Parts: sequence; structure tokens; C-alpha cells
Amino acid sequence: MMKPARFHEKVRYRLRTFPEEVRRAAGKAILELQKGEILVFPLARPMPLVAPGVEELRFKDRSGIFRVFYLARLAEAVIVFHAFVKKTQTTPQHEIELGRIRLKEMLNG
Repeated sequence: MMKPARFHEKVRYRLRTFPEEVRRAAGKAILELQKGEILVFPLARPMPLVAPGVEELRFKDRSGIFRVFYLARLAEAVIVFHAFVKKTQTTPQHEIELGRIRLKEMLNG
């Protein structure tokens, strides 16, 4: 059985700003997560700084580096709660904090 994907409302908007090729790759990866597949590096990487169990999808094309935070370990859904364009080697602290806030909103709301 396939788990539903639940998106933070701001993630849907942000994903629409990503290049088409990146959007397609993100959609395919999220579908695989819904089917219960475990994604591994370099496509996915754990992000314990955000919260336990959180991972990020990693995409790169000629226009930039793109990240999507998700939580797939819940039985009832894949939670996709933050997406951003990465401009530095390390993930900026404000993106981590925003991810924490949005994950809490989705888990508590």
C-alpha cells in the first residue's frame, strides 16, 4: 500500500519555482518514498540537525543546488515540509530552523 504524501503549503509553492527537471526528479523521489523505498546518498541524506528521522532530497542542475526536507518514517504519511535553493557548501542555520518550525506545524497541526 502506498502512503500519502503530505506537503507543507509553502513547500508546494516553492517547488513550483524549481526548474522543471528538478521538479520531476523530486516528484519521482517522493513517489518512491510513498511506495516505502529507502533512498540513499547521493539522492538522500539524513538531516539529524533538523530532527530525528528527517532526511533531505538532494538535486543539482546547471542553475543551482536544491534541497527538500522530508520525514518518511511515519506509518501514515510521507511529510514534505521544507524546500530551498542551497547557495553554500553547508546548510544555512536559518534553513534548518525553518525546517524545524514547519515540521512542528505539520506534526502538531
